[in-house]
Amino acid sequence: MAINRASEILGSKVLVAGAGVSGPGAVRLILRLGGKVTVADGRPEALEALRETVVVSEGESARESITTVSVDAARESFTAPGAVDLVVTSPGWRPDSPLLLAAAAVGVPVWGDVELSWLADQEGCFGSPRTWLAVTGTNGKTTTTAMLADMLSSGGLAASACGNIGVPVPDVLLAEPRVDYLAAELSSFQLHWAPSCTPHVGVVLNIAEDHLDWHGSLAAYTAAKAQVLTGDVAVVGADDVAAVALLGNAPAPTHVSVTVAEPKRAQLGIVGGSLVDRAFVDEVETNAGDGTAFYEAARVRPAGPAGQTDALAAAAMARAVGVSHQDIAAALDGFKVAAHRAAEVATINEIAYVNDSKATNPHAARTSLLAGGMRVWIAGGLLKGASVDELVAEVAPVLRGVVLIGRDRAEIAAALSRHAPQVHVVELPSGDDNDTSEAAPERDSQSVMDSAVRTATELARPGDTVLLAPAAASMDMFTNYGHRGDSFVAAVAALEGEEDR
Repeated sequence: MAINRASEILGSKVLVAGAGVSGPGAVRLILRLGGKVTVADGRPEALEALRETVVVSEGESARESITTVSVDAARESFTAPGAVDLVVTSPGWRPDSPLLLAAAAVGVPVWGDVELSWLADQEGCFGSPRTWLAVTGTNGKTTTTAMLADMLSSGGLAASACGNIGVPVPDVLLAEPRVDYLAAELSSFQLHWAPSCTPHVGVVLNIAEDHLDWHGSLAAYTAAKAQVLTGDVAVVGADDVAAVALLGNAPAPTHVSVTVAEPKRAQLGIVGGSLVDRAFVDEVETNAGDGTAFYEAARVRPAGPAGQTDALAAAAMARAVGVSHQDIAAALDGFKVAAHRAAEVATINEIAYVNDSKATNPHAARTSLLAGGMRVWIAGGLLKGASVDELVAEVAPVLRGVVLIGRDRAEIAAALSRHAPQVHVVELPSGDDNDTSEAAPERDSQSVMDSAVRTATELARPGDTVLLAPAAASMDMFTNYGHRGDSFVAAVAALEGEEDR
């Protein structure tokens, strides 16, 4: 029996593909809905960890309710009719994964954990439906989502950040006390696997080449992002041409945009150094055309146009559900920037060291590279199909030197040769060139980062910045971007320790 509604999971057989971050929450939700769960993963230790995590939260009886199998065994199960009624996949699993293709071949539906959560919530399986506010875009998602969650809470709403920001959506649905407002960071992967999800308020911050190896094309990647604009209120970054194009076709009845320039009607922007709302204002007020100024732009953190765009987008979403300008300002006052986002690590001998490991694509790296002053750029990793030519051509004038690491460093080196031949470039072998597994961390990643920081320091001059802004994903050498950023911080600390001797 193929499953079409969350309420139909009762008594059905559900295969959860992947025992990673989203797996435990999906299993818990399925068990609460009365389903029988089998979890497939190629890592025995991950399967055991998932089982123990679920048992801790659901009780010892849950142990007997969960079956674990290898991916190959799960794929073979589709040859037996009726063995699986539904597959719930981890968002990172590509549509062409053999397991998911096997499910599609026999007509078994495939949902992501966000789709599972949306359907269960909208059916009222766990009380009245929540209000979903979804944030997506190539860059700025996490900062905007965190700002939004703070604004909702500041306004007295029971809210939680969730999704790609770290807390899986199923866990928020099951949380006690109840959460009524979901500030959900949704990646293109999550949106691809959640075709029914139509959040009440959605924002697309920007669109740039990213994850093309997963989606197959920029058009498919963009289409996934556009899904958040299908609810009641659609918000986009007006300074991004691709995002603006999406707004014109968005089915949401209310369209709003944000800009770091002076805003027009139905926009939030900046006037006279202040964030101003000209979208959610009382039209009968005599000053409605001027809008409402609610925060000093220079006080926004992270500083600069990117951080201001994130703050304006979060404010637009919060205003859409009735949060006051005063509560939004209070939230921005207390906002703390997350780690690995253009964080100043140290200054040694008049050379600044900045960790922007979260810059996992060229569009993200651009902001830090053009933040002012000359840069020695540490870059490289997995480009995921993205081109770096446009970025390199634009930032060439601010590059003192470049140190390249990671599997796709040769592609960046080639772009530098074409567009910045005057820049000194050093490539550091990382030992992963023959490793075809994107998930396998480089065993000696710290020594590579140590060498990268030392080499960059040798290229830098007083007043320069050594910047880790890889423009690429981290999984060729590191567990994730956080691991990569921590490695950079450790390398700088070691350098600083030598200077103190």
